[in-house]
Amino acid sequence: MEDMLPEISFADDADKARFIGDILHDHKGIDVIVLDLREAQAWTNFFIIATATSNTHMDGLDRHIKEFCREKEIEILRRSRKPDDMEDEWRIIDLGSIVIHLMSRRTRTFYDLERLYSLYSSSSSS
Repeated sequence: MEDMLPEISFADDADKARFIGDILHDHKGIDVIVLDLREAQAWTNFFIIATATSNTHMDGLDRHIKEFCREKEIEILRRSRKPDDMEDEWRIIDLGSIVIHLMSRRTRTFYDLERLYSLYSSSSSS
């Protein structure tokens, strides 16, 4: 593959989450945010949230993250299935300690995960 990523090593999950946030930002994900949930004792350590402008854009962001995971041998855990109509609004990529949420603007505004989890997190925007 021509456009393979350079050799990268991650110090920890925080470093990996920031890098994934950068990938989403570089591919025009809107309002990319990395929420650090480690202090919340949650079921995951990080949420990464990004808004996609269309179904095609969401497909592209999804593909870039999955290619990155494949190249870096990061396991993507089984995704819970959402109804087909929800697939266009919100996709979840579960890496275990990092969960990536790709959302339409409407869905992101409605669920407002940033506000819901802001009580527990220290966040950074990409």
